Amino acid sequence: MARHPRRSRPSDRGATDPGCPCGRPAAYDACCGRLHRGEATAATPEELMRSRFSAFAVRDEAYLLRSWHPDTRPPSVEFDPALRWQRLEILGSTDGGAFRNEGTVEFRAHYTLRGRPGRLHENSRFTRHDGAWVYVDGVVDDA
Repeated sequence: MARHPRRSRPSDRGATDPGCPCGRPAAYDACCGRLHRGEATAATPEELMRSRFSAFAVRDEAYLLRSWHPDTRPPSVEFDPALRWQRLEILGSTDGGAFRNEGTVEFRAHYTLRGRPGRLHENSRFTRHDGAWVYVDGVVDDA
């Protein structure tokens, strides 16, 4: 999910939502929203991946940039107004435990673009930077 067009402001999601965009049943505010607001940090690369997917879904550029490694972070994130992130599937993960400094997450992100369905399959790399998990980069599988 490295390059996607520019943000206006996060969607107004609240505690009454049926579930977080990341796929967990908790409401956005209690799930990824707390990470986006800086009230908590991701404990694992998978949790960071889920929160980054949600940040793309609600168009939270500030969080995406904050959770990106400074060596690979772009100057801004562009959001396409015709693109809507729909659903996240976590396919696998490696490392990323409490005593690890690197990890990977393989995922499939489903979206619609101008009403047409699509999906992004990526293997993402994460590392700890200043004690927090951050996104480094990913390999997108176009197949």
